[in-house]
Amino acid sequence: MAVAAVAALFALVACEPGNGLSTAAVAITTDQTGTRELEKRGVDVQWLTCTASLGENSATVGSSPSVRSVASVDCVGETGDGRDISIKGKVTQEVNGTCVRGDLTATVGGKEVFRANVLGNCQAGTPPVDNRTTPPPGNPGATVTVTETVTRFPDPTCSCFEGK
Repeated sequence: MAVAAVAALFALVACEPGNGLSTAAVAITTDQTGTRELEKRGVDVQWLTCTASLGENSATVGSSPSVRSVASVDCVGETGDGRDISIKGKVTQEVNGTCVRGDLTATVGGKEVFRANVLGNCQAGTPPVDNRTTPPPGNPGATVTVTETVTRFPDPTCSCFEGK
């Protein structure tokens, strides 16, 4: 059932605007590759969860101008000993769940642990065998957040905005 839910999530975000960049894929891949990188550096990651949102930036490739999507990613978590974890930055590319490219900074307990322009292995053709699509029990996984702005105007016949 969890596999079906993940497949449905990726099917839904396949139509997401972003010139091939999906907020769900960015959030999940940053969560997984960021956790692995922190653990390689000796950080005991208790949990980590990431959200991503899309924005657009102009970029020039060679002599042809093009528009390239940029996702802002924001991850928060905690170490085994209770210190706060944060990974924040911009992602310009996500490759098959194996890596993200951009400008990312990780801090643990308020101290910078790494700054990277690549997390994971972008040369890999397929996701690694140990690449989980669902988090283990008791650990939160990647979270995709969609924000909608709703503007409401007061009803002129209602006095509810006058403290009555």
